[in-house]
Formats: sequence, C-alpha cells, structure tokens
Amino acid sequence: MDPDAEASRRLDELVRSLDERPDGRAVLEIARAVDAAGGRALLVGGGVRDALLGLPPAKEFDLEVSRLSPEALEGVLRAFGDVIVVGRSFGVFRVKGIGVDVSLPRRDSKSGPGHRGFDVAVDPSMSFTEASRRRDLRMNSMGFDLLTRELLDPHDGRRDIAEGVLRATDARRFADDPLRALRAAQMSARFEMSADAELCALCAELDLSELPGERCYEEFRKLLLKARKPSRGLALLHDTRLLRFFPEIAALVGVPQDPTWHPEGDVWVHTLMVVDVAAGLCTGNERDDAILMFGALCHDFGKPLTTEHVDGRIRSRAHDREGIAPTLRFLERLRAPSALAAAVAATVHYHLAPALLEKGGATEKAYRRLARKLESAGVTMELLCRVARADHLGRTTGEALAGRFPAGDQFLEKAATLRVTHAAEPDVVKGRHLIARGLAPGPQFTEILNACRDHQYETGGTNPQTILDTVLPQLGAGDDELGRNVPKSPKL
Repeated sequence: MDPDAEASRRLDELVRSLDERPDGRAVLEIARAVDAAGGRALLVGGGVRDALLGLPPAKEFDLEVSRLSPEALEGVLRAFGDVIVVGRSFGVFRVKGIGVDVSLPRRDSKSGPGHRGFDVAVDPSMSFTEASRRRDLRMNSMGFDLLTRELLDPHDGRRDIAEGVLRATDARRFADDPLRALRAAQMSARFEMSADAELCALCAELDLSELPGERCYEEFRKLLLKARKPSRGLALLHDTRLLRFFPEIAALVGVPQDPTWHPEGDVWVHTLMVVDVAAGLCTGNERDDAILMFGALCHDFGKPLTTEHVDGRIRSRAHDREGIAPTLRFLERLRAPSALAAAVAATVHYHLAPALLEKGGATEKAYRRLARKLESAGVTMELLCRVARADHLGRTTGEALAGRFPAGDQFLEKAATLRVTHAAEPDVVKGRHLIARGLAPGPQFTEILNACRDHQYETGGTNPQTILDTVLPQLGAGDDELGRNVPKSPKL
C-alpha cells in the first residue's frame, strides 16, 4: 500500500476510535470549540506517533492550541468542566474527568549554570514548525489536525517511523533535558527502533546525575513493562556509556559465568536475554509484571560481588543473598515504591529456589516456609517461578533453547498440591485458640504460635487442638502452667 494512503487510513481510524469513546468525543469537541473561538487545536506527541505505528489509541492525549491567549483558552475549556491549571507559566491545562492535556505553543530552554529546570516562553502565535523543535525525537514532533485531517510533519518523523530509526528533532536543544536519553532508550525498546549515530552521540554527553530518581523510575518502568525486547533499551544505555549512572547494572558487564550453565556469555549478556524472556511472561497485571521485570533485571546483581574461579570453575556462591543490598540501592536511587523494592528483593533472594528445592528433594515444610516468606514481601510462589523461568530460559543451554524448565514445572505442581501457589498456607492455630486454652496474651504467644506453625508445616495438620496438644508439652509447660491465674475461656 502507498505509504501516504496507509498513514491517512491509520489517522482516519484514530479519529473514528476517538468518536467511539466518551472521553475521545470530548477531545474532538474541545478541538471544535477551539476552532470556533478562532484557535487551532492539534493532536501532538504520542497520540500521532502511535496511530502511525498502528498501535491502539492511548488513554490520554495531548492537544496543542495556537492562536488563543492563555485566558481565552481557559475560557473555552471551562465549558467542558472544571479546569485544572497544571502550570500557568507553562501554558498547560486539564479539564477534570477528560484524559487530555491542553497546552499552548512554547519555547523551552535549560536554565543557566547552577540551576535546574527550564525557562519557558509561551507564544500562541508561534508556528507549529518552531514550537515542535522543543520535542525530543522527530517521530514525537508531528501534529495532526483532528478537524481537517491534516498531518503536520516538519521534521520528517514519518520517515523515521518507516525506517525504524530514532533521530533527535533539534540537536541544539536535545540536551535541554537529560531525561531524553532514558526516553530514547525506552522508545528504542518499545518500538524496536535503532538510534542514529547523532542521537547516540547526543545521549552520551548527557549527565543523568541531576535527574530526580522518580523521573528515571518512570522511564525504566516503560522500558521494562511496555517492550517486547527491553534488551534493546538497556543495550542503548550501554552503547552510550550511560550505564555509569546505574552502577549496579554497569557492574554486570564483563562478569564471567561458567560456560556449562551459561554458554551465552557474561552476566550482562545473560541479563539482556532474561529480561526479554520475562517480557513474554507478563500477564497484564501491572503490579506483578513490575515485580517480574525488575526482578529479572536485578536477579544477578550479586554476581559481581561473589564471582570467583575455584578449581578451574567459575562460581558465584551466595550471589542470590548478596544481590539483595545492590537491588535495594538501585531501587532506592530510582525512588521506587518501597513495596515494589521489598518484593523485587525477595525475588532476587529466592530466584534459585524453584530449581534447588526440586533438585534437593525439599520437604513439604520447606515449600510452606518459602510461601510464607514470599507472602510477607508481597510475592507468590507462581510469580517467583516466573522470575526463575526467565532466568533459566535466558541462556543458550539445550533446555533453554527448547523452552523447557522441568524443575520449575515440578515446583509449581508441588506448590499446587500444597495449595500455596498464590498464597501461603494460613495458620491453623491462632491467638484465639491460645486464649481458649486459658493462656494469657504476652510475649510467650509468639513462641507458641511459631512452634504451632512449624508443627503445621511439618505435618500438614489442620486441627488446632491436636497441634496444641502436641506443641505445648514440647515447650516444657502445660496449659495450666502457661495460663496460671488466667480465667478459662470456653474452647472455640
């Protein structure tokens, strides 16, 4: 099909899809209201790019409105609901309940030496060609008139999409925001596009140390969660020497591995393969997928600290345990949510367990204990096994190339038999059972309940009274002694 005709077809489909959604219709109505007021509203940024890439429409859009003053634009938007001024000096507005950012054309320039942030100059009369120069990549610098169906592409972004190449919109302005290097990396991964030589050189000169961790975290999330091949983005960070700002990842490069278990190469090569496998194991559950993907990235952070040559073999003893600290440092630097950090650290700590428990003939008690430890960190046995599966398949052994992970399959079968696949086994004996025995609440409760849990995990017992009848004498005291002077309560 003719490229121009295909582009027109995809943009027409975008307008139709907007018209079929209540929030989308609101975007079209805003464009019409702006036009009636003497302005022009263009869809800009990712909405246009994604349409030309043939991707589903996003949930939120960006409109850039020219020919209206900030006050006039705010007046137009009030007809659609409460107006939220995101940044008056930036000329950015939102209407409550509508997924669209409405902005005015502006020039962004980095503040002077010693200052962070940007100097912004809003100019409603600015041409789209000039206004779009502030955007990072050419494929993100297009505009689309939703009413006339005209595509504005002054920087040839369509060609970049067709060629699968990322190029900077304006090399002189690209360095205004160092985050653009991470954006280039995550877009390289998400859209499976390569950065041209100029863009790589521009990225290599950026100083990411001045970026807030939260901004870096969002780009890593997109890189890991929205790409089929996250390795492309990580490789770009490596090739542009930007991994130096993420030392825990950089440390993986060049760390050797035993070729028997890792014929693919060093820890860095293995990690790139693992994140790509993990991307294929995502289920769409955003929370679990984030744990899986960050776990895949961090799972061998302990190897640079533990790898050594022993008797002619390469060993990384205790790298699972030693990987916890660097994982937490990395996620803390990114200001990742604490719950995510705890969960990812747990997957790093136990990522070998699905293989080792089965090979070692572990008892049912070991499975139940592991499920309990994981649950306390917000991880399930099933999710841990996905991390382990990515680790196992992210290499070039015979089993990996065949897509087989027998130990993981057996691990899940055992977990299912014990009913701990998605949650730990609940405690049979609870505090109320101790009180019913006449025991006084106090420090000894913890000791008794822990002992009861151990007995439950060891035997699979389900009767609280039977467990207590066994455990209390083992602790060296009967009911009467432990509960002396405490009124008896009826048994539950």
